[in-house]
Amino acid sequence: MTKTKVIWSCRECGHSQPKWTGSCSQCQNWNTLVEEAIVSETKQKFESKRKESATAVRIREVDTTAFQRIQTQMGELDRLFGGGIVEGSLILVGGEPGVGKSTLLLQMANALAGQGLTVLYICGEESAEQTSLRAKRLGIEHPNIYLLSETHFSAIRAQIDLVKPDVAIVDSVQIVYKSELPSSPGSVVQVREIATEFMHLAKGQGITSFLIGHVTKSGDIAGPRLLEHIVDTVLEFEGDRHHGYRLLRAIKNRFGPTDEIAIFQMKEMGLVEVANPSQAFLEERMKEVSGSAIVPGLEGARSFLLEIQALVTPTSFSTPSRRSAGLDQNRLALLLAVLEKRVGYQLHHCDVFVALAGGLKIVEPAIDLGILLAIASSFSNRPLPSDLIVLGEVGLGGEVRGVSRIETRLKEAIHMGFRQCILPRKNLKGLSNNLTEKIKCIGIDLVDQAIQTAFG
Repeated sequence: MTKTKVIWSCRECGHSQPKWTGSCSQCQNWNTLVEEAIVSETKQKFESKRKESATAVRIREVDTTAFQRIQTQMGELDRLFGGGIVEGSLILVGGEPGVGKSTLLLQMANALAGQGLTVLYICGEESAEQTSLRAKRLGIEHPNIYLLSETHFSAIRAQIDLVKPDVAIVDSVQIVYKSELPSSPGSVVQVREIATEFMHLAKGQGITSFLIGHVTKSGDIAGPRLLEHIVDTVLEFEGDRHHGYRLLRAIKNRFGPTDEIAIFQMKEMGLVEVANPSQAFLEERMKEVSGSAIVPGLEGARSFLLEIQALVTPTSFSTPSRRSAGLDQNRLALLLAVLEKRVGYQLHHCDVFVALAGGLKIVEPAIDLGILLAIASSFSNRPLPSDLIVLGEVGLGGEVRGVSRIETRLKEAIHMGFRQCILPRKNLKGLSNNLTEKIKCIGIDLVDQAIQTAFG
């Protein structure tokens, strides 16, 4: 005997409420509430449970010898996980369609199968034949990889009990459903139940599980964000499909550092690791060209050099364009206001376009000064020195504020052959003589000082 209860769930944040309203009371988004029927059953709710009940132990008596990591044989991926994948963990991989999620996990499955592990790849969105053809194009034909084209969870659970895999990959979590729930596949209730079932499989039977998740129009992982609370690790796959570079970012990791990134390049035979991102991003850079500035970006523990390109042209329209690619649009508007007010640049009659070369996205405030100098270079048609890097956060008063991890950034610039650096005066304190002997560091306090220093 079952009881059905109707609630309204938000597609964006997962909040549930008993009555419909125009906007979600939690995230305030409009027209995101969908009707869901919740079935209360008297039998055991989840099919995947631990074999034995847990007991409380003292923290110093916990046995951590079984805590092991699996090496993927992909250096960038292992570093992102903090030294390898933890056995029995639940990992969510999100990204836009076509960015390379399935390709990455197929390559990882091949590497894990090569170590003697059994991998079950659940390709719910495609047939086994389609996935097999993609795998053959990538040169993946290991006998330890099993393909299962199924969307019903009970049938998937039966195959897991039969195959007994070490690793399970679900492509994708939005397509798998439980028939006892009246909601459609991909709904809030279905996604939450499926993710919880795989969490019990991972923790109870030690099956390392990967869930591929789609993203919404706003760029958030669909499902909604409640998936991020259930899983151990959340990876976001970023990158423009029209560029070759892909960036895999760890935004949550219970077993390693967060905000780390791994950079790959999409080629005919799949994703290839980029060991030296600075060299890859700057290999097509043109020197002695106006509107270009080099900034040392920082992602996690890694620093790499990026090229910011700006184009300032007169406009005949009353409202000039302000466009950016790979940068925060609101931040660009703020920096343009600083240039007009504090430096006196007349940009109100000019179109301004700013882009981050390579197709990546970065929102770090340390690149503010680089954006301003690239715009000033294009506006005055004067190129910056080819061996100069720029870094610093810009305030509304035109002041240049200090940035973090300055030595890491400078070491990467020295490694790539740069010999001059314009940086906040605050960051000059404490720099080792070993660094200042290899690169000339010029400290400044205001934006106009940086412009005068850069252009002589």
